[in-house]
Amino acid sequence: MNKEQKAESVREIKELIESSEAMYFTDFAGLTVEEVNELRQDFYKSDLKYKVVKNTLTSRALKESEKYSSHLEKLDEILHGPTSIVFAYKNPVAPAKILKKFADKLDRPKLKLAIVENEVYDSKQLNTLASLPSKEEIISSILGSLDSPASGIVGSINATMRDLFSVIEEVGRKNAA
Repeated sequence: MNKEQKAESVREIKELIESSEAMYFTDFAGLTVEEVNELRQDFYKSDLKYKVVKNTLTSRALKESEKYSSHLEKLDEILHGPTSIVFAYKNPVAPAKILKKFADKLDRPKLKLAIVENEVYDSKQLNTLASLPSKEEIISSILGSLDSPASGIVGSINATMRDLFSVIEEVGRKNAA
């Protein structure tokens, strides 16, 4: 790889870093080509970017990027051996769910480190990340709880109106008789 290609790779990694909401660094050693392809398909379906990277170029891109500069020391510690990065844009916990599913089935890939909305999580916290609801799930839960009181009020008003009509109907029957 010549200097120009390296500079282009650093630029590409930097763009991915700066546009992501979360990054998951994994050790993919021991995965077969078929398993990696299956993993890539799951990431693709969830609108995630999966990239096998050179550690030195990734380190350089991280140093050039200001987004995660506060975590450079921790990131430099994990950038050794086979490394891939999953970049999440819309749903920062989606990679954790996919990685957990694969880790439960194959015991690979190994999570080295994750940065989700500028918070660092180590490999022991994969289960915690995977159990977090997505933003869409949180929003729908909030909207559902907001809708509950309104439907309760409507139900109460309808019940009151029904009771009132029943009383009026009874009075009308007594007067007619």
